[in-house]
Amino acid sequence: MNVKKDEKTCLFIDGSSLYSTSRSLGFDVDYKKLLDFFAARTHVIRAYYYAAILDTEDYSPLKPLTDWLSYNGYFLVTKPAREFTDSTGKRRVKGNMDIEIAVDMMEMAPHIDHAILFSGDSDFRRVVEAVQRQGTRVSVVSSMKSTPPLIGDDLRRQADQFLELAALGANFTRRQMEPPRTRTHQAPVRHPADQLSEPEDDPLS
Repeated sequence: MNVKKDEKTCLFIDGSSLYSTSRSLGFDVDYKKLLDFFAARTHVIRAYYYAAILDTEDYSPLKPLTDWLSYNGYFLVTKPAREFTDSTGKRRVKGNMDIEIAVDMMEMAPHIDHAILFSGDSDFRRVVEAVQRQGTRVSVVSSMKSTPPLIGDDLRRQADQFLELAALGANFTRRQMEPPRTRTHQAPVRHPADQLSEPEDDPLS
């Protein structure tokens, strides 16, 4: 991993993307270890975590995670998730944070040396290019080891550095998970935020 101790660095973590990528690789992220890992290697001036939250009448399933993050060194960016019914009549939750991430990357670019984006979405290629034009180096964290690969080719080629999550994960793993192909409904209990992080699940069923 090519990082410099004196580089002013900002982390931009798409929470849903990082969750789904780490899950596909069979591990859970320990967010304290993640922040400590990067802070020990570069000058992290801010760590953004992005999450779309479905607000119920009295409780959000993401609240335990977001509360912890906001008190433990992360700058939390949230917006309401949208609930809808798909063509099969099943209730779904959708929340895209791409615009929020792109805006923050553009605003922070003049003040930092290095932006580390936790997402494999090729839609970020243009904002990565724009940030690079301002003289900021951009690394992208995702995975080529997952099936299918969760990093878009356009984004990987545009980034100054691609960081393979499968290689980095051992540094901030909270617990090993059962491999996805053998996991059943009796698998270990998941984090309460997980149901919102994977749009294919129905959090209300």
